[in-house]
Amino acid sequence: MAEPRVHSGSQVEIDVATFEKDEPFPRAIQEEPGDVATVVWAPARPSLAVETTLPDYDEYAVMIFDVRRGRHLVAAIEIVSPANKDRPEHRNIFVAKCAALIQQGVEVSIVDLVTLRTFNLYSHLLAFIGHADPTPGDPPAALYAASCRWTTKEGRRILEAWSHELTMGQPLPTLPLWLGRELVVPLDLESSYEQTCHDLWIA
Repeated sequence: MAEPRVHSGSQVEIDVATFEKDEPFPRAIQEEPGDVATVVWAPARPSLAVETTLPDYDEYAVMIFDVRRGRHLVAAIEIVSPANKDRPEHRNIFVAKCAALIQQGVEVSIVDLVTLRTFNLYSHLLAFIGHADPTPGDPPAALYAASCRWTTKEGRRILEAWSHELTMGQPLPTLPLWLGRELVVPLDLESSYEQTCHDLWIA
């Protein structure tokens, strides 16, 4: 089962005022007259206290689940947005997310059609894992599509990747979408793109 996930920037603001109105815990509890008071433990002063927010990120993805195994996540298609590439912290979040999925045995496909930024997140992902793929070139191409998975062969853990440099005006490639160790289906990006344009009445 395929499930789309779209999250664009910050959508939720936490109302911290409700927490500020909570009654403080008593520092000493004395249940009966004559009992010894128990003092609540207090930590030392924090080494850092700054007003800040956690970095948010755009998410445009399709998650594929195996419903026969209790909606077990088997593959993810990550569509890169401009916000995924505009700042170092956003690039790090995207790469760390993909690396965590691959480590859990989830096949990850990345499609990057963002022309405003030249960072190649697929190359960053491989560097994060400790490897490199010469296919994207040097410097790596800004537009690309790639699939990655960790599999086991003869008792060895193998990282497999399929990458393609994309060219404006040229058809999109077909990537392997692994739904299991031996089960793979074609991820036809060009047909998906043409169908999307047709559905949205885009010439």
